[in-house]
Amino acid sequence: MPEPTPVEPIPPITLPPAQNPQQEGQWLRSALLKWLNSEFIPEPANQQIADRASQIFVRQRMEGENDLGSLVIAIVTEMEAFDFSNSFYGQFTVANAVSELLLDSLGFDRCCGQ
Repeated sequence: MPEPTPVEPIPPITLPPAQNPQQEGQWLRSALLKWLNSEFIPEPANQQIADRASQIFVRQRMEGENDLGSLVIAIVTEMEAFDFSNSFYGQFTVANAVSELLLDSLGFDRCCGQ
């Protein structure tokens, strides 16, 4: 039986240090709301979801968090308490959308991690 080929871990993705976390949060709120409204029908809960996710993001960035994986985990964890009963979404979908939006804004090719 041949030796398995070692799998290389995916390197962490680090965001540039926050220059203006509030401005980043406003951008994220707007971009996430647009994404939420375009995936399914626009619904009132989308604004609350975008507001909460951007609050978590801004606080994490103000605390010096630049690792994308850690930011996504923080959003998943803190959005657990959010009431998604009036929404098509859940905390994992929201965290993944935030990750995709950030990767797009940094020019990463999401399909291949480059």
